[in-house]
Amino acid sequence: METGLRKKLITIAKIAISAILIYFIFTKVDFKEVLQIVRKSNPFYLTAAILLFIVSKALASIRLNLYFHQLQVKLTQKSNLKLYLLGMFYNLFLPGGIGGDAYKGYLIKKEFQVETKKVVSVLVLDRLSGLLLLFIYACILGVLLDNHWLNTYDIPMGFLGVLSVVVFWFLNKRFFGFVLPVFWKSFGLSALVQMAQLVCVVFILLALKIDTNNIPYLFIFLISSIVSVLPLTIGGIGSREVTFFYGATLLALDENTSIGISMVFFLITALVSLFGIIYHFKKIKLKTQDQ
Repeated sequence: METGLRKKLITIAKIAISAILIYFIFTKVDFKEVLQIVRKSNPFYLTAAILLFIVSKALASIRLNLYFHQLQVKLTQKSNLKLYLLGMFYNLFLPGGIGGDAYKGYLIKKEFQVETKKVVSVLVLDRLSGLLLLFIYACILGVLLDNHWLNTYDIPMGFLGVLSVVVFWFLNKRFFGFVLPVFWKSFGLSALVQMAQLVCVVFILLALKIDTNNIPYLFIFLISSIVSVLPLTIGGIGSREVTFFYGATLLALDENTSIGISMVFFLITALVSLFGIIYHFKKIKLKTQDQ
């Protein structure tokens, strides 16, 4: 099968899965009530949530630039931030075209003649570093949750949280030694990235007038963020909502409110990502620190 046709079929499949999941969710919840919850949101806290989301993405771009510097591609933070924002736009708004990560890799290889294998490696490691902290925070909140079902797994969750760091460090050392010098810096930045997103969700909860029992919602958010990374839907649309729905059911939370949280977070993501369209039409000139 030709590469172009295969990509189109994958895109169609992702759109179809997203549509099916969204349809499924809207047959399970009262969509009018969800919209009512979102409409009544507090604009002050929503603005704070947007700012925290922007902070999280700025930190994530710094983390990626750490990896680029290990390839001797010493981009300025400004150039890298523009590239990162363009990647966000491509990932969410141009699913039928080249993916955001793929485009970043293409530009870096083209401009700096870096080995393809190494460019792909740092892009994958950047994603895995973020996933690692999502998993660790999920383990921590899972232990803190007062839930009779989850409480029986407190010790395994704590153990897995620690083990995940050891395994990821070993994989870096064994297969990607050229980025090992920035392992702990990237780990620290990932911790800040995910913490900023958790605080972003806290502000969303406050905007929706949910000021008690926040830990279950934060736990579901982390699990949904992990699930949304799976390349099954467009930008995690559908998969995140389904996770919020079933998470709310399992933890005895209000399903409509959970879907409202998911919707607001997606809208914030879309709003910030949309600014990447600037660099779709205005070519990015990648500058290095010695220029």
